[in-house]
Amino acid sequence: MTDATDAGPGHAAADAAARLATDFFAALGRGDVETAFRTVAPDAPVVIHPTGQSGGPEVARGFFTEAVTAFPDLLLKVGACRGCSDGRALVELTFEGTQAADFLGAINQEKHLDIEQAWVLATDGAVITALTGYWDQNKLYRRLAVKRLDQIAIA
Repeated sequence: MTDATDAGPGHAAADAAARLATDFFAALGRGDVETAFRTVAPDAPVVIHPTGQSGGPEVARGFFTEAVTAFPDLLLKVGACRGCSDGRALVELTFEGTQAADFLGAINQEKHLDIEQAWVLATDGAVITALTGYWDQNKLYRRLAVKRLDQIAIA
């Protein structure tokens, strides 16, 4: 669902932000990391709060590359995408799939994962200029049957 909620002069910016965000996650949902990141500015700051990662687009590219490798059946179900008049988009999605390789330090136990995520993408109307991700990392580890958070790879 795409919902650009702002009316008036900012409506076009809200629509553009929602469209960029929706296209970005649709490409990732197809496993097409390269296409998704063609819409990301080369100097875009990235913060992925649950993993403690921050930096440039290479951080997000690495995260999503690892995700599509670890979950070959990855589904990114967008529940809501709200564009704002300032060019930001809030995307609520479910990250779902069956683990087939190590992911975020958790060894592959072929567990099914479904985790709700929220992403805030800033845009300038043509490209994504910042990405910030949020989810419950402890829930993610529980779904992957990680028993010890001090030694993630040991189940």
